[in-house]
Amino acid sequence: MPWIEPVTLRSPLVDLEPLARTHLADLVESVKDGELWNMWYTSVPRPENIGAEIEQRLHLQAQGSMLPFAVLDRANGTAVGMTTFMHIDSENHRLEIGSTWYRESVQRTSLNTQCKLLLLTHAFAALECIAVEFRTHFFNRQSRRAIERLGAKLDGVLRQHQRSADGSLRDTCVYSIIASEWPTVRSNLVYQLNRR
Repeated sequence: MPWIEPVTLRSPLVDLEPLARTHLADLVESVKDGELWNMWYTSVPRPENIGAEIEQRLHLQAQGSMLPFAVLDRANGTAVGMTTFMHIDSENHRLEIGSTWYRESVQRTSLNTQCKLLLLTHAFAALECIAVEFRTHFFNRQSRRAIERLGAKLDGVLRQHQRSADGSLRDTCVYSIIASEWPTVRSNLVYQLNRR
């Protein structure tokens, strides 16, 4: 039995459904909101490449290294982005939450906080993870601030970690939340959601 299996995670604001080909049309429209592929320090696919991105994520899921989700706004039932459990280490009960993007109109709303609360609750409560990791480009300051607001701590920077699509070298900031920190992080996320 695999350690991680597809699951739907629900909240009052957002649902995380296992990514499927049926999400294609919504995700194409979502990526156009803000032309997210133009941010040089991210790897958000262009509209014409969303289908290939879905196939790639489903392929990695079949290999057991990723569990991809479509992010659905409950207000209208449409997919507004994607997120994943990735770099799954079933032996050590560790994983990364990443490859996340949302349409521009829902960024900087409580949607991201609710998504992270759902994912982290599942990781620590259901999967009994010892640690959950987040990684982002050094120059993606918006993402770094969002990760830090979650309560994740910076483990370090992997310098010249990988080559970006434009050929530049990426320094990757690595953050994590460990199991002993989860109760406090959870309280902070719930507090943030209740304030909005």
